[in-house]
Amino acid sequence: MGLFRGRSHNRFIPFFFLAAATCTILLTLLWPSPAQAIEPQPYEDLVFPPLGEIQIPEYERYELDNGLVVYLVEDHDLPLVSGSATFRTGSYLVPPELTGLAGITGEAMRLGGTSNHAPDELNQLLEQRAASVETSIDSTSGSAGFFALTEDLEDVFDLYAEVIMQPAFDETQVALIEGRTAGGIARRNDDPGDIASREFRKLIYGDQSPYARTIEYASLENISQNDIVDFYKQTIAPQNTILGIVGDFDSAQMKALIAQTLGSWQGEMDGAIASPPAGEQQTAGLFFINQPQLTQSTIHIGHIGGELSSPYHASMAVLNEVLNGFGGRLFNEIRSRQGLAYSVYAFWSPRFDYNGIFIGGGSTRSEATVPFVQSMYQELEKIREQPITETELAFAKDSVLNSFVFNFQTPSQTLSRLIRYEYYGYPDDFVFQFRDGVEQATTASVLEAAQVNLDPEKLITVVVGNAAEIEPDLATLGTEPVAIDVTIPGPTA
Repeated sequence: MGLFRGRSHNRFIPFFFLAAATCTILLTLLWPSPAQAIEPQPYEDLVFPPLGEIQIPEYERYELDNGLVVYLVEDHDLPLVSGSATFRTGSYLVPPELTGLAGITGEAMRLGGTSNHAPDELNQLLEQRAASVETSIDSTSGSAGFFALTEDLEDVFDLYAEVIMQPAFDETQVALIEGRTAGGIARRNDDPGDIASREFRKLIYGDQSPYARTIEYASLENISQNDIVDFYKQTIAPQNTILGIVGDFDSAQMKALIAQTLGSWQGEMDGAIASPPAGEQQTAGLFFINQPQLTQSTIHIGHIGGELSSPYHASMAVLNEVLNGFGGRLFNEIRSRQGLAYSVYAFWSPRFDYNGIFIGGGSTRSEATVPFVQSMYQELEKIREQPITETELAFAKDSVLNSFVFNFQTPSQTLSRLIRYEYYGYPDDFVFQFRDGVEQATTASVLEAAQVNLDPEKLITVVVGNAAEIEPDLATLGTEPVAIDVTIPGPTA
């Protein structure tokens, strides 16, 4: 036995050395030498292939006899179907004394169950199918969306149609929604950024504007069950609704399902829906909210903006890129060179159907508040007085155009955009018009856009901070700040 083991061991040794030698030779031959490594090139010498043409998915638009507009986009990549209905409604239709009614109605449409299914039953039916139905109403529109597996589409769409046409607004669920809303009122001063944003919008649009109104306990107490039902009936109707569906379905079968469920919907609204107000600036100046517990200041600076239909939209988008982000003027000057803030920004932010805002700002330590504000003023004045450089223009245009492709990542994005454009009365190729405008932007057009859309005389500056720690005093900015009281009025009961 010992002889057998010894002979076997002797045979293994030559084989081992032969295998090791072979591996060494192969590694030597195959391993790349340092001279064969790819040498780095300057970034300006890199050449990339052109982006492929943007492919717009095929879609179909049609209208039911009741006025409901429908968009269909088939997408068979996954066994899923989703959709969204956009309603011509909004909080702008609510009187000030009922502020909060639109948002509560939007939540209660789904959470309050339907005429055929109580809230808990509706929840269970959707959960069993891993499906969802969600509703909401904001300032100038409302929506109802659904998501379902293809195999459950018919069952889920039946429930979805019920939520749209037959919401029950269960009183218990409405009370829970109002309770959560009251909790939000109690906590609304917890975050200095929320305070600054809320009060800034009030100063821009006025505290009674639907774009800036604040829900108070008093207005919440005014909202009754009848108010919710009436608001739904007065604004939700098929002739003011656009439905879009995308996913794994057969269009002919989907049309039949829509006709079977929503084709009989008539709604109860009487008359046409009024258009949203344009939104006009109400004041200007320097304003301060004292929060003694803070160790830094939160600052908003800006004024009224414009609509997306503005002829300056593309040039202002280029200007936004010049001001913002890593390498932008505000980052380089206020953050990097002066060290006054970790984050700083300024954006012209237009809206589809009313005047948006131009807003800048950031957060800084208390003792740097005045230098920060002064530096923001200087940078905003500079962008209006002198043309941007050709290098800035090229970089900004590339940034905007390189992000353009992200408008077309999924068929649902295209569908959503088509619905928004029809809802707000924009041409269906608006996104391409914007792209062309960016490509045609020049240093002169950006300067003109800045001079037309940025006005130092209209600036509203809101500072939320600790008055005892701000040194020098805000009055050194040239005017005495107006104090804003953000005390929350208590419930009347």
